[in-house]
Amino acid sequence: MRRKASLILLALAVFCTALSPLLRWYAFPRLAKIPAHQYQDMVLEAKDATLLDYGTMQSRKVDKVSIVQTLKGNVEASEKIEKTAGRDVVVWDGLSYVQGPDGKMVSKIPERYIFDAHTQEPVHATGEMVDGDAVRREGIEFKWPFLTEKRDYEYFDAQARVTAPIHYKGEQDFRGVNVYYFEQTIPWTKVPFPKTMPVKGITPESVAKTGTTRWYTTVRKFWVEPATGAPVYGEEIHKEELRGGTLLGDRDKVTAFSGHVKMREDYIESTVDLVKSQRVLIMLLTSYLPWGFLILGAGLLSLSLYLEARSRRPADPSSTQTHEPEPVSA
Repeated sequence: MRRKASLILLALAVFCTALSPLLRWYAFPRLAKIPAHQYQDMVLEAKDATLLDYGTMQSRKVDKVSIVQTLKGNVEASEKIEKTAGRDVVVWDGLSYVQGPDGKMVSKIPERYIFDAHTQEPVHATGEMVDGDAVRREGIEFKWPFLTEKRDYEYFDAQARVTAPIHYKGEQDFRGVNVYYFEQTIPWTKVPFPKTMPVKGITPESVAKTGTTRWYTTVRKFWVEPATGAPVYGEEIHKEELRGGTLLGDRDKVTAFSGHVKMREDYIESTVDLVKSQRVLIMLLTSYLPWGFLILGAGLLSLSLYLEARSRRPADPSSTQTHEPEPVSA
């Protein structure tokens, strides 16, 4: 009976031990992915900012500039691309909508971001664009890969349409969440005017005829939860200028926007709560369950060997009764 039990325990130990690496190295890369239908929005604010009044072409101080960012999963587009790409694809239709303190639109820039649902690597397909201009992204945008590493990454800047390194700066604690801090600096770069301008009658084409150009620089900061690869917080020290041309009169340049852009408090709280819940799911597949099954397998193996040893142990000599031989008579 003991030998039969030890064989059953041995089989269970082998099963649990084999399941441990399978969960981590086979199941996790296939199960962990961004859902194609995901929708998220975020509000960022730049208080005490500088903003250009396109009516007078004069810069002025304002109490607040708000940036509303939305990302909406396009399931129909992702399914269409998957047929030719041969892998799980996510299509995010994004919109960055900037409004002044009076609620009026300053700019709105749509973009379509296509990427691998598992690795977050960009997937190049028809429709990939920023503000109607076709682009070919290299590097990540919006989200880091699952199990983010302590290293620099390539990050795509939608304003400048370029990819540049975003540097790992260290490990921090952000509101009870262990995060990696990343920072990217985009130097002054000539960028196109938004297709949608805040004043009717003014178009990028009409501005271009004046010889005036738009320039941009930013310091981008992200605090990323490494298991999920999701930023829990972000900031930008953002500056834009118009330079040269007859539109500015006798001025060489004028500030179009300058401000320290930060996530609004209520969105910080909701983002931290969401990332914490998603982190548990990732840790189950990468740490908790694999290590749990490995420890369970080792325990079952030890118990199996113990029972096997007990079954092979010889009987106690003290419990064996000996009898003197009876004399035999002739």
